Amino acid sequence: MRKNSGINIAEEIKDRCNIVDVIGQVVPLKKAGSNYKGVCPFHNEKTPSFVVSETKQIFTCFGCGATGDVISFVEKYYNLDFRGAVEKLAAEYGIEVSFSSGNGADKDEYYEINRQAARFFYRALREKANPGYDYVARRGLTPETLNKFGIGYADEDWHSLTDHLTGMGFAVDKLVELGLTSSSKGRYYDKFRGRVIFPIMNTGGKVIGFGGRIIGEGEPKYLNSPESPVFRKKNNLYGLNLAREAVNREDSLILVEGYMDVVSLAQAGVRNVAASLGTALTDSQARLIKRYTGNVFLSYDADSAGQNAADRGLDILYNEGLRARVLKVDDGKDPDEYIKAHGSKAFRGLMDRALPHGDFKLARLMEGRNLEDDGDRMNFVRDAVAELKKMKPVEADIYLGRLSEMTGISETAIRREYESENHTETGRRPNPPEGEGNDGEGPEPVERDLIRLMFCDGKYISLPEDVREQAFRTAAGKAIYGAIRESASEGVPDPAGVCELLEGETADRLREILHGVMPGDRDGRLYRECLDFIRTRSLKEENELITLKLSMADDDIDSEELRALMSRQMEIQKLIKQGGAK
Repeated sequence: MRKNSGINIAEEIKDRCNIVDVIGQVVPLKKAGSNYKGVCPFHNEKTPSFVVSETKQIFTCFGCGATGDVISFVEKYYNLDFRGAVEKLAAEYGIEVSFSSGNGADKDEYYEINRQAARFFYRALREKANPGYDYVARRGLTPETLNKFGIGYADEDWHSLTDHLTGMGFAVDKLVELGLTSSSKGRYYDKFRGRVIFPIMNTGGKVIGFGGRIIGEGEPKYLNSPESPVFRKKNNLYGLNLAREAVNREDSLILVEGYMDVVSLAQAGVRNVAASLGTALTDSQARLIKRYTGNVFLSYDADSAGQNAADRGLDILYNEGLRARVLKVDDGKDPDEYIKAHGSKAFRGLMDRALPHGDFKLARLMEGRNLEDDGDRMNFVRDAVAELKKMKPVEADIYLGRLSEMTGISETAIRREYESENHTETGRRPNPPEGEGNDGEGPEPVERDLIRLMFCDGKYISLPEDVREQAFRTAAGKAIYGAIRESASEGVPDPAGVCELLEGETADRLREILHGVMPGDRDGRLYRECLDFIRTRSLKEENELITLKLSMADDDIDSEELRALMSRQMEIQKLIKQGGAK
């Protein structure tokens, strides 16, 4: 195996990998002129609009707009970051890669420790009689399901896992960092004891953490791995690694609260299901879902806590542009209990009756109110209108009429209430930047200038909407900007506070930036120059993309679409001449 550094590995991989071969492993491709065509794996379509160019070594979809090289395809298809995609391709093509994380630790070792821990738990459940196996048998889990999810058992011994892993040569401090081992007064002991273990895997199939369900009485009922160099709860979903194909096939994801909900639904044949790892749904998880589908069913517990979680989850999903509905499980049962009692057909019937976003919001506001009472009715309308102001205008318009029908109040009066105060046009809030840690590259010059400006004056933190998503493109830049936004509620951000939110190497990069020359009295001009640069850069990249698409188009591509592409290209070229003006 040849060894290579992360700096040149991307180019070597692109030289060694034929994009047609790589994509052809997962997407059936047919020769079409000088290119290859197939059905796009990133959105549902019947007529193939996904084109792969062997000569240019790129792919593009004329349906959803996805495009890129072989590395970006592997990133998108397998939901991997750049490093993960590089590692996957390098392993397949015999290229050895050496990567290190920002804090100097090799993430490969953390993954290997978790893998060995998962194997230890897996064997412990199966090798001899134990309370864990009795528990999963009582819950009705089959051996096939146990194997599919890699479910295991942590025995009652205080040192068995720690002794096993340290005996393999792993340092105990790394076991502590991963949350497999705890320490007290210089003594080390297993964190998971007397629990059924659910390994948590990322969509690349690597074990990143564990959830442990206690057997019998005790607290906490579920014990989860802490945040670690390889595990960020807010960025992952339990079971998605196994559900991806079903999600693509069904074009929907069922989001539940617990590990057993996922396992039971999947065993019953409802496989497009994942769970949010015991935390409230996050923006990052919503963006992860969006890579696979635009449709989500929230199937949380029927108690007040579950419904409150569904209410919050709806807002997160809606703000990411996802179509979300709430599935109400009858009899106050959770999905695990319901599907065992009634079967998958009945569960799918609940999905057919799931409440759309707006209907669920109105139903929640109706709880405990008597619309025959004038006071309750007015309060309901006031609260409902406040909720509608968060929606897109077209959707809000539908519910304004429905509110009139529900309350007997004229639609004109309700519309006057709705229009009485300013409200956001779309109800959307901008996506916070993705990416934590560092990819080995420092922020670009324009990113450095923007960061310095933000520490000069807090007014520069909130970038214009058309620039916000394009301003920070390196992992370090995204992480720093995210930390600035998180720490600065108002005014100038505190450098020490921002550094505390960043990993070691990224924090060092921020300190380097702040030690440089600050803008001073030319901050306004520099800010405008930064925005102009970003806008022009985005336009040039879009222009290049359209040129590639046009070069790959063939006779099967719709002529209207081609005219639209050419029209947009002319518009872009005009804007570039104007300096990226909007």
